[in-house]
Amino acid sequence: MARDIFHDLVKNALIRAGWTITHDPLVIRWGRRDLFVDLGASQLLAATQGDQKIAVEIKSFLNKSAVTDFYAALGQFGVYREIMAEQEKDRVLYLAIPFDVYTDLFEDDLGRLIISRQRLKLILFNPETEEIVKWIN
Repeated sequence: MARDIFHDLVKNALIRAGWTITHDPLVIRWGRRDLFVDLGASQLLAATQGDQKIAVEIKSFLNKSAVTDFYAALGQFGVYREIMAEQEKDRVLYLAIPFDVYTDLFEDDLGRLIISRQRLKLILFNPETEEIVKWIN
């Protein structure tokens, strides 16, 4: 299983933001297939609220065609989201992408439509500062 080049960067950024990495990777099984979401994490919100659990799929968008990467990321996100809706109901799936990819591909009319219709939840990170820039719910 190949890791995205930003895997460790996003993992470390989540840890610095107070998340505990619980799975690396998070394995979800459907039928006879094992699928691997890059990370599983949890964070204690407050004593009365309990843990918030997330799964994070990390994408670099480094291929020649960012649009082709866009299609692949959306497809993978959709498959994982559907399986997790059955098996990991208490865990929210996020797609982690570089902030510049977001501004290039997701801030136009098409990107806003896809975020809305596909119910994308995004973690935007800066690869140079190795920090999470923004969460989009």
